[in-house]
Amino acid sequence: MEHVAAMAVMDAQGRVTGWSEGARLLTGHPAGEVVGRPAAGLLAEEVPADILAARTGTVAVRHHDGHRVDLSLTACPVAGDGGRAAGFVVTAVPADTLLAARAFEQASMSMSVFDLRQRYLLVNEAACKVMGVDEAALTGRFFSDTVPGTESDQGFLRHLREVSATGRPVRYENFASAPALNREHLWSIEMWPLRAAPGRLAGVAIAAFDNTEQYWARRRLSLLNEAAAGIGTTLDVVRTAEELIQLLVPRYADFASVDLLDWVLGADEPPMLPDGAVVLRRVAHGSSRPGNPGAAVRINDTHSYPPLSPPVLALRAGHAVLGRAGEPGVVQWLEERNTRSPQGRPFREGGHSMIAVPLRARGTTLGVAVCVRSAHPDDYAPDDSVFAEELASRAAVCIDNARRFARERSTALALQHSLLPSGLPGQVAVEVAHRYLPCGSLAGIGGDWIDVIPLSGGRVALVVGDVVGHGIQSLATMGRLRTAVRTLADVDLPPDELLTHLDDLVTHLVAGDSGDEVAELGATCLYAVYDPVSRRLSMAAAGHPAPAVVLPGAAAEFVPVAAGPPLGVGGLPFEAVDLELPEGSLVALYTDGLLEDRARDRPGAAEELRRALGAPADTLETLSDSVLKAVMPGQPDDDVALLLVRTRALGADRIATWDVTPDPAQVAVLRQAADELLTAWGLEETAFVTELVVSELVTNAIRYGAPPIQLRLIRDRALICEVSDGSSTSPHLRRAHAYDEGGRGLLLVAQLTQRWGSRQTGSGKTIWAEQPLPDT
Repeated sequence: MEHVAAMAVMDAQGRVTGWSEGARLLTGHPAGEVVGRPAAGLLAEEVPADILAARTGTVAVRHHDGHRVDLSLTACPVAGDGGRAAGFVVTAVPADTLLAARAFEQASMSMSVFDLRQRYLLVNEAACKVMGVDEAALTGRFFSDTVPGTESDQGFLRHLREVSATGRPVRYENFASAPALNREHLWSIEMWPLRAAPGRLAGVAIAAFDNTEQYWARRRLSLLNEAAAGIGTTLDVVRTAEELIQLLVPRYADFASVDLLDWVLGADEPPMLPDGAVVLRRVAHGSSRPGNPGAAVRINDTHSYPPLSPPVLALRAGHAVLGRAGEPGVVQWLEERNTRSPQGRPFREGGHSMIAVPLRARGTTLGVAVCVRSAHPDDYAPDDSVFAEELASRAAVCIDNARRFARERSTALALQHSLLPSGLPGQVAVEVAHRYLPCGSLAGIGGDWIDVIPLSGGRVALVVGDVVGHGIQSLATMGRLRTAVRTLADVDLPPDELLTHLDDLVTHLVAGDSGDEVAELGATCLYAVYDPVSRRLSMAAAGHPAPAVVLPGAAAEFVPVAAGPPLGVGGLPFEAVDLELPEGSLVALYTDGLLEDRARDRPGAAEELRRALGAPADTLETLSDSVLKAVMPGQPDDDVALLLVRTRALGADRIATWDVTPDPAQVAVLRQAADELLTAWGLEETAFVTELVVSELVTNAIRYGAPPIQLRLIRDRALICEVSDGSSTSPHLRRAHAYDEGGRGLLLVAQLTQRWGSRQTGSGKTIWAEQPLPDT
């Protein structure tokens, strides 16, 4: 009842002369109580004079039951004689009703009221501004007559009719444009029914909230969240840049590019930015439509950005730089792109807005990302600068991580290349082929290695090993172990003894460790020695997979060698296995990366290897490739080393053996026999040195050794002279003094031959010396 309008008539003295029913309902005073009496004192303490003078105002009125009612009054004078006011007609409405009406008019959101036929009844100032018309142009008109009838308009009208028909409120979000807006905005629209009385609908009120900025803020946050998961999925610089482009186009830009300084893609240190124009290399770009000027630069091409262009300004300033069409820097950029346009045709539209943001990580500038909008209606704003810098910062860290990984991997590969044999030496005893595949995972380069070491007597050592872990540390460990194996092999130790010494070396390293992890611990190794004279293969393993052997005309089989413990673990001895192989046998040594893979079981991979080794092939090189293709169809998860060996045998025509009686007179006989053999072999040029070596070594064996004594000459890639005896005491090279009668023999042997040495055998020792053949 307090929201009805009231009317009263007062004379010039302020007495009430007329009182409407609305006034009675509003104040609770019937007309009989107030007509003829002064309004002041009856309804209020006083009626302020300024109300009658200004015609409007607010007054507190006492209700009949005693409570207070705030009224907004409007006084209209009634003209009397002489132009004086004979009285006043006063209208009143509750002050809160007036405030509500003013709030409706002054609300910042768009508000309107429709009747049940979808005609405008009221439209506030904000709605008129969005529509681009005043209230008079809309009031009384049907909604459908005031809009172009887009899909968005049809949806609005459908919801409006639904509320009019059901009386249930509706809330929804919708993209819509308006005459006064240059682009679509996201509106959150609420519609609710208006009731004149309980159960009777009178109209529909609507409030529309512009959520465009919040929407774009959510979109930017969503892009940042996607960037966290979608950028940097690989440690590849180019792929990371492409992931950034895929995120930006077309949601944030119509064209985007990533340009990097040249040093980022190489191994150089970051230089200072040059003055003037900056030359960058395009690594990725994308466009939502053809003909964008940014795409004039091809991928992997270098190009120059003008000094005042936004990309160069961003690189120098270290923060995002905005550019608009017509600005000098953007004009320079467009002109430079036009010089690269196909067939000399200039790009007519370069976009209406550009943002360039530097790619900086860990204080180092890597390049610049450029975004251009042409079809997108909005220009880039300061909020976009904040977003672009945050996104570029995340992408730059990923690019820098990829750059560092590539650099470390390149360094590791170079180190590995220097530590591994660049080419396995050719041997008369065996034909060899090898393959090495670095792992394709992010773990880094591993410490697998292979080696072929020539030994005395035409024999050859075959080595394959695997260090635990990946990276520079594993490579350094591999280098140390490979050097240790070569050093021990030069002593001519049997395979099991060599691994025992190697294991002791690793154990000492662990025992003397200061607390850091010793990378050698847990490494595996297989060491084998093949003698082409006896055609025997002796091998021992330290935790390494067993090799496979393919005899001529037979299927591949794995050698039942005792694996032994890995190096440094201890607890069990190393056991050697001896095989006698016919000439032309194939031996395959490998690391566990060849058989172990997450996608397959080891027994299945071993069976594939066995079948692949038995397949026919023209050469070992061809067979190596076919084995890897069959057993490793994809990129390996671990390093893979493969060594294939085809055995050969030295024929009886290339070996001569004499049993020696421990009599000094036999020395001359043996010199003569050796001379005749060299003549038969066509090696007369080596006769002098060979006679001296035979004389010295046989004499020492007779004088200081023990029976049985044997002389053997072998024609291999070098001429080898061996003297064996039953004593285990090895001679030592020393420098004889001026008046010494002996001690010069071994010195002469060392000076005249290519190399010499001794090795222990099961029955004693063997002293040997090699000299090059005349044609080598």
